[in-house]
Parts: sequence; C-alpha cells; structure tokens
Amino acid sequence: MRVGVDIGGTKTDAVVLDRDGAVAHSLRMPTGWGDAEVVATAKSAVASLADQAGLAASAFESIGIGIPGSVDAENGVVSHALNLGVASLGLGALLTDHFGSPVRVENDVNAAALGAFHQLGLGAHSSMAYLNLGTGLAAGLVLGGELWRGSRGSAGEIGHILIDPNGPIDVDGQRGGLEAMASGSGIARQWPAAGASPVVEVLAAAASGDPLAIEVRDGLYRGVAAAVRILVLTVDVETVVIGGGISGLGAELIDAVRAVTAGWERQSPFIGSLELGARMRLLPTDAWTAATGAAWLGATEWQK
Repeated sequence: MRVGVDIGGTKTDAVVLDRDGAVAHSLRMPTGWGDAEVVATAKSAVASLADQAGLAASAFESIGIGIPGSVDAENGVVSHALNLGVASLGLGALLTDHFGSPVRVENDVNAAALGAFHQLGLGAHSSMAYLNLGTGLAAGLVLGGELWRGSRGSAGEIGHILIDPNGPIDVDGQRGGLEAMASGSGIARQWPAAGASPVVEVLAAAASGDPLAIEVRDGLYRGVAAAVRILVLTVDVETVVIGGGISGLGAELIDAVRAVTAGWERQSPFIGSLELGARMRLLPTDAWTAATGAAWLGATEWQK
C-alpha cells in the first residue's frame, strides 16, 4: 500500500492506494501554518491513514508528499511556499526520520500531473501535460510515464510566459503573463468580486454585457488556449489535461477555448495541423488527484 499526501494552503488531502492503484482509504484535514505545523500536518495525516488501514506507518510501501512552492525533489527540500509560511524546509528528511522509511516530496502541480496520468489510464509510452488552472497557473509534464522536471525543476512554469504586452500586471511584475490572465488570482485582480468566486461572477457579468467583464472573460479563454498551444509547440505532448478549480466550468470553458484555437487554425494551416482542440481534455474529477499522484511518487526512482 502506498500513501500520498497533498498539502494545500488551507486543506490537506491524503489517500492510501492498494496494490491495484485504487483509493482504499482517504481523509481531509486543515493545513497548519509555518514549518512546524506543516510537518505536524503531514505526520498526522499519515498516522491517521495508518490507523484506518490497521498498519504501522513504517509498513507502507512508500509515502509521497505534494506541496506548493519550489521543491528540490531529489533532496526533499521545499522553498518559497509562501501560502504555507515556509521559506525553506527539509520536509523529506524530517518525515523519513520520523517514519523510518523514505518519503518523497514533489511540487503539488507535478504530483497532480502524475495523478491525472494514472487516473486517465494513459499508456506508459504516452506524453501528457497537466495544465492546472487554480489560484495560479502552471503545468506538470509526464513523458513516457515519468515526471519531467527539467534541469533546474522549472519545467512547466509557463504562467510566467508573456502573451499580451498590453495585458494585466502579475505579482511577478510582468505584464500580460499567462497567470495574470488565466488564473483565479489573476481574474480576481482584474475583477474584484463580492463573493467567493471571481471567475463565476465575471462570466455572469460578461453574459449580461458588461464590457470589462467581457474583456476579462475573453482574456481568460485566450490565455488557456495560449497555454495549450505553448505546451504542444514546445513539448508536443499528445494530450493536454485541464484541471484545477477553473476547470470546474466544464464544457463552458473547454468549448470557448476550442473556439479560440479554431480561429487560429483557420488563419494558419500549420496551427491547424496541430489539432489543438482534439488534444485537450478536461480532468473528469479532481477528487484526490494530487494526493493520488503523490502516492505514485514512491513507485519509481527519482524522476527527471
């Protein structure tokens, strides 16, 4: 049995996978703030799952952790996880010492990419990009069944790619980046909402004819389409799986994004040959996806 823990800014999801990769046990709990509380959250999640499974934590075949921030996956060190209050934390070593068995640590989007890959049952030789449209925007790459992190771990950080010199300014100081246009935080900065979901509110206002809302909505669709195009043109993945909170818009989102790519295809036979629309898939459900991916981290040696 393998354990996966997805530590988020406000909540932590954790699962136990059986030998067939199915979720045998699961839990959700609040995430603590700061180094000590993040470590305590991970320990508590694994211990609770061990109780559910009727095992000692050391009996699990592997333990994997997905967490926001910059992650040195080889050494299990987490840096710049600002929404957790973590500047630099050797999480892997601390948990390995505690549980007496190796603990793998990975960036949460990469973990979710691995979870989506297994959830969709893609073949070992296939290639997939997981495009996460959440508070931020980033991608995880699974090539030939293995995570691809790049030479310095920044593969998939496409949210910082600029696509509109006249677009909104992001928190990184750049104007017109993908994350500024097509993430939850980017939409919220452009359209301060009264409720909990700026994206839903901006789409409703756009449907009512509000000019600013229409501009923000169309920027969202163009941004997602541009992200898909970038992933296909740079890595030529067979499939781009769209997940994260914004993907909950479902057909409304995917149909609008495909309409954007269809316009490009009419203008350019080359872009048409890429079949961008056909390569896009919505993640059927994000239930336990990142936690499941974290559990799969321990199934192989450290990956690129």
